Amino acid sequence: MVAITDIKEAASLVSKASRIMVVGSSGAGKTTLSQALASHRNLEYFSIDRDVRWISGWTQREVGEQRRILEDIVCRERWLLDGSGPSTFELRLPRTDIVIWMRLPRVTCLIGVAKRVARNYGTVRPAMAAGCPEPLPNWDFLSYIWNFEKRHAPVFLRSFELYGPQVPIFQVKSRAQARELLDLIISAH
Repeated sequence: MVAITDIKEAASLVSKASRIMVVGSSGAGKTTLSQALASHRNLEYFSIDRDVRWISGWTQREVGEQRRILEDIVCRERWLLDGSGPSTFELRLPRTDIVIWMRLPRVTCLIGVAKRVARNYGTVRPAMAAGCPEPLPNWDFLSYIWNFEKRHAPVFLRSFELYGPQVPIFQVKSRAQARELLDLIISAH
């Protein structure tokens, strides 16, 4: 794993990148940052949740269809992919120029989900598939966020090493750092 620790270096890499992955726990702010970056970098924005995984009624697409959709996306020259799902890192990482890992504290992520639910409950948010209205979070979803670092971060790290050892990874640790990264990228253009 090529860890980037300097935010200015990360902003410079993102400013030149044609293919960007944004990953992390639910509620970390992946979609907010992703949409802003895609807009400012003129990259085609794809949400794993909206464009790959879910169809109406919170039904998951068949795994083979999900893979076909992802294969079509990653073969393109310019994109930003918002979504975690390490089970597909082997498709995405080899084509990725940089990964932004939203690695915010779990309480921050839970607050992010609470705000998202308050804003969107019962309606379909823009980064979600049609027919999938924002639900109240269940225990499994809250547990996923609470235990993300312990259960899922190690899988991310192994997958980064296995499928993209040459891909630079910048870890965003706070909302303020996400804003700073975006500000640096905007000022570079």
